[in-house]
Order: sequence, then C-alpha cells, then structure tokens
Amino acid sequence: MASIIKKIINGRPYFYARVSRRVDGKPKIVSQTYLGSADKILAAVQAAKAAARPVEANVRQFGAPAALLALARRLQFAEHIDRHAPQRGSGPSVGTCLLVAVLNRCLAPCSKAGLAHWFAGTVLPRLLRLQPRQLSSRRFRERMGRVPLDAIPAIERDFAAAMVREFDLDLRRLLFDATNFLTYIDTFDQRSRLARRGHSKEGRKSLRIVGVALLVTGDFRLPLLHRTYSGNRPDPPMFASLAADLARRPEIADGTQRVTLVFDKGNTSREHLERVRQGLFRFIGSLVPTEHPDLLATPPDELPSLAEAGLPGVRARRLRHVVFGVERTVLVTWNAALAEAQCGTLLREIAQRRQYLRALQGRLRRWRTGKVRGGRKPTVAGTQKKVDGWLRARHMRKLFRVEVSEEDGLPKVRYRFQRRAWEKLQRTLLGKTLIFTDNHDWSDADLVRAYHARHRAVRAFRQGQDTDCVAIRPQSHWTDQKIEVDVLCHVLALALCGLLQRELDGQGVRHSIPALLGELGEIREVEVLYPPRRQGGQPTMQTTLSKMTDEQRRMFDVLGLGDYTA
Repeated sequence: MASIIKKIINGRPYFYARVSRRVDGKPKIVSQTYLGSADKILAAVQAAKAAARPVEANVRQFGAPAALLALARRLQFAEHIDRHAPQRGSGPSVGTCLLVAVLNRCLAPCSKAGLAHWFAGTVLPRLLRLQPRQLSSRRFRERMGRVPLDAIPAIERDFAAAMVREFDLDLRRLLFDATNFLTYIDTFDQRSRLARRGHSKEGRKSLRIVGVALLVTGDFRLPLLHRTYSGNRPDPPMFASLAADLARRPEIADGTQRVTLVFDKGNTSREHLERVRQGLFRFIGSLVPTEHPDLLATPPDELPSLAEAGLPGVRARRLRHVVFGVERTVLVTWNAALAEAQCGTLLREIAQRRQYLRALQGRLRRWRTGKVRGGRKPTVAGTQKKVDGWLRARHMRKLFRVEVSEEDGLPKVRYRFQRRAWEKLQRTLLGKTLIFTDNHDWSDADLVRAYHARHRAVRAFRQGQDTDCVAIRPQSHWTDQKIEVDVLCHVLALALCGLLQRELDGQGVRHSIPALLGELGEIREVEVLYPPRRQGGQPTMQTTLSKMTDEQRRMFDVLGLGDYTA
C-alpha cells in the first residue's frame, strides 16, 4: 500500500512516497522514495501535464509505399538496374533513383520536379535512407541519362527472370497487345524519332504519339516483354519482334512450360503464325469475321451453350477449318454481353445517321420552298460527299439505302433503313468471335477463357492512361533515350502493381489495383513530438500507425508490413 508522508527537517516540510506491505502478518515499510518539497512536487506535476500534450504530429504515407518497396526488394530491383547502369560519383545510384520513380508512378504520378516533395511525404526516406534533396529534377534526369538504350532489354530480362523465379509465374499463356500514348513534343522538335503523328488511340490527332507493345502473363497481366516504337508504325510488326525475343528468353527456352501466345485478329497473318511456329509456341488467335462468312451463318440460338462449363451467356461450336493453308481448330463463339454492347453502339450510330439525314432533308426542303435564299446553293456532288461521310462508319452502308438525285436544280435525298440487313447482322455477326488455335486438345471453355484473358492486357494499357496511378502519359521528355527509360519505368510499375494484386488475391483479398492502392494508402505513419519532460531536456518522439479497418489490418499482416514500422 502506497502513501505520502511529511517529514519536518530543519523546520521545513519534505515529502516521501512510502510503500508498506505485510510481512509475516505484520505491516512493514518495503520502500521509501524522496519526492521533494511541495513546490518541487507541484512543478513536476505541471511539467508532466505539459509533456502529455504533443507539440506537433507528422503524418506520412506508409501502407502502399512499404508494400511496393517490399516486393521490389524481393526482386532486387535496384541491383538489376545498377548492374547495367553502374554508379559514377557520389549520391544515390541509378537503380535507387529509378526505384523511387517507379514507386511514384504506381502511387501518385507527378513531374520530376515534384518527385522530391512527394517522396518527403512518405516513409521512403526512412526506409531507403535517402534525403528528398537528393532527388532534385536535375539529378534525376542525369541518372536517367546513364541508362544505355542497349541496357533496357537486359534490365527487363533480369527483372522478368526474377519475377518468374521468386513468384513461380505461370507462363503457359502470354497475352499480346499494343497501344500508343500522346506526348507534348513540339512538331518541329527533331530530338525524338519515336514521337510521330499517327493513329492516336486517344483520338488526339494533332499530337505526336509513341507506340508501346507488351507481352503479359495470363494471370494478373504481369509484363515480361515490351517494345517502344515510333508512333507512325502499325502494331502488327511488333508482335513478330516480341515473339522472336521471347523465344530467346532462358525462362522460356528451357521448355519447362509450353507457352501459348494469345493475340487478336489484328495480328493474324501467315507471317506471324510462321514466327510462332519457329519459336515452338502454341497460339490462340481470332479471325476477321467478314473474311469467313461461311463460319458466321449459324444463328446464335443454334450454337451449344457453355453455361454448364461456367460461362453463362456464351455459346460455341467447334469445327476444323483451313487457315493460311493449314487445318486449324476453329471455335465459333457468341457472347450475349458482347452482342448487347455491339447492338447498343450500332443503335446509337443508326439514330445519329437518321437524325443527320432528316436534318439534311429539311434544309433542302427549305431551299426548295424559298425559305432559305442566302449562302452557297447546295449541289448534288456536295450533298453526296456529305452523305458518304456519314455512311463511312462500319456497317452503315449496309443498313441505309440513300439516293441523292436532282430535282428543280437542287439535290433531293431519299433514304430507307434496311431492316432485313439489320436482322441479318444481328443473326450472323453481332456478338460473334472466330477463335482459332493449334491447341487441338483444349476444351471449348478453356479456349474461350484463354482468349477472353487477352482483355487483361488491354486493361493494363488502359491503366497506363490513368493519371492517378501507373500513368504513362503525358510524357515530359524530348529525347528517345529518356522516353524509352520512362516507358521502362511504366512497365516495371505495372509489374509491381500486378504482383501486389497477385499476392493479396492468393490470400483472399480480391480488388482492382486502384482499390488496393487506395486501401493501403489509408494506412499512415504518425510521428508525434512531445516537449521535454524537464527543463533543458530533449523532446521525445513517438511513432505509431493510423487506425486500420479490418480489411487494412488483413492486408498489413499478409504483406508483412510490420517489418517496415519504425
């Protein structure tokens, strides 16, 4: 039992804390602590109250940066880059700088000038032992310039081999797709041969673009190979180039996993199939439907359903068909969701053309009745050109019969919607895909799933257009070497995010990449500063984590983020 007693010494009161206990049934003093005078006790109490109030708190991003850094360390990220781009002089290595850029690309893409500010708001300075001032824009661009162009394939090869080895990736299905991204490089700036005007998939015809082709795994779209090419080149040649490079990869060439390449109808050609055969690959592709009308004749309701195989709304019929002189397995498939989407798109196009034609008829009628007198008089040739432009869209010429004639010196337009053509289109083409392969022993459901997985590669590219995470554009570089290094950073960022999703999915946490990064981003490190406990002493610092939801706690434990706390 504790108590406070007062003793009078030299006429002055002093206080002691005394602890008593029963020993052998009798009370006995076991300890006595000097507390001081009343003034000193009061000062100590007031100091303790003041010390209990924090002076300030620093809040830093913890969950997402630490999770991605943990994956990067498992893959020896910086070491692979430093092996091919060795350090010269003092300061952070090339690999460390690019690692920071890749983590930033994953979480909050910003300019190189804003990199240090973002870095300072995360736990990365503590984990990487790097100061934000060491990541100035000038220093970072200088580190980018140290990566030779011929080192980029070697870095990617080492990184992919580490992914296969460390995470035991399934290489039996590899998906190919290509896209392009816009740049803001001036038209007359000749420092870049990659940035060219071409068919922009973002619809920005006025800007120079750069093309990127990618081979990713069937699960979680983990990139193994990429190629950067000029924006005015078509996509198909990149497929042959990547297939040739893939055949030389050690993790592929050892033959332990029989690789099947999956690609769309834009890359189907005799040359590509021959290149696939030379690489000892299997393939799953698709045919251009309009080039094989005999395969489209069967109505959807006559195709066998794959609902019992776990594919509701999908129908398919297997047959043998000669493609480029070789008999292949062909699967005529119909997908209800695809048919509905295509039908909806065409109905909007049809309604728009009807509106255009009706408006044109009204304008010509007002000219004929004299309600319109000014302006240039319409001509048959000009009207026909306008109509041809409206009907240039896919299927519109089949669905509309338009006659442009002359009457009273003015053009006259008559049109009719071809309902039978619309019904035939719904019966033979909409919702259908012609999948062909040399995997003759695969089931119908497996072939459909493998081909549909190609959309994961498409989603990987769409992720590259997202300016919130894993962004690839807009480019802020003007030389080919830096553009290629920047694309490499984007590909490596895709890999880290895909691995994060794969690791969590294996433990039952299934979300999209943006959702996962958002949840992890809510886990913050909070550093609280307290004043000195005594006058002249040092302030104290305590570090903790923000309160986590059950989902965040589960992710924290699965990823082992406790090893990265302060």
